[in-house]
Amino acid sequence: MNDKLATITNLFEGREIRSIWNAVKEEYYFSVVDVIAALTDSNIPRNYWSDLKRRLIEEGSEVHEKIVQLKLKAKDGKMRETDTLDTEGIFRLIESVPSSKAEPFKMWLASLGKERIDEVFDPEFAVNRAVEYYRKRGYDDKWIKSRLTGIVDRFKLTDIWKESGIKKDYEYGILTNEIYKSWSGMKASEYKAYKGLRKESLRDNMTDIEVALSDLGEIATRELAKEHKPFGLEQNKRIAQRGGNIAKITRDNLEKELGRTVISNKNSLNYEYIDEKLLEEKN
Repeated sequence: MNDKLATITNLFEGREIRSIWNAVKEEYYFSVVDVIAALTDSNIPRNYWSDLKRRLIEEGSEVHEKIVQLKLKAKDGKMRETDTLDTEGIFRLIESVPSSKAEPFKMWLASLGKERIDEVFDPEFAVNRAVEYYRKRGYDDKWIKSRLTGIVDRFKLTDIWKESGIKKDYEYGILTNEIYKSWSGMKASEYKAYKGLRKESLRDNMTDIEVALSDLGEIATRELAKEHKPFGLEQNKRIAQRGGNIAKITRDNLEKELGRTVISNKNSLNYEYIDEKLLEEKN
């Protein structure tokens, strides 16, 4: 995918509208099926769109000509080619869909472009949008505050790693895994698998305790790196292990007091993945 495109999820009345933001054109592209689902409450919006698209083709509608296929994350977590339309195309599409939600959707659609422009001049708008996103997902304010603080702390850590000779993306991944392994016993990929995740954010699916331990491991690593000034991957790995171990000590003490593990296999997904191997066996 073009690195100028950012995959995002917007919410209209609690419904997901998968979207792509093109920073160069300053334009959204929306999943047509998601828009159809929001407007019609259809049980099978894909079929509704298939019938409507056939009719639009027969009528020679310009809407069909504006369809662009882009990769968006499907419910099974995979990136799949999806029919999308830009804002103008969606406005025209709405005219072909009888719905009482047409006008509210138009107003919501019009507000999105303004939000992006406002964020350029006042980044606080972006922060507010992130908070609202997490609230709509059911996260409480305590969790949200910890999550946003962790993002800032993560930037502080990666800045230290850059100064310590870490330049390549895979090196950041290795160091992050060292921290995770030290306090949780799992690499990030293993932790995600334990929670039933694939491409989703691990932190967004952690409990507040797990987030706090992750943050502590990274903050400890940052402070140790500032103090001992490691350079290169191997030296930084040892520091990352020590930082993660500080979080491990905190975890052990807390679990001793609680009498249970604080590592959870729960996630915040509103869908489940299909076991592809079992599916193949059935077919």
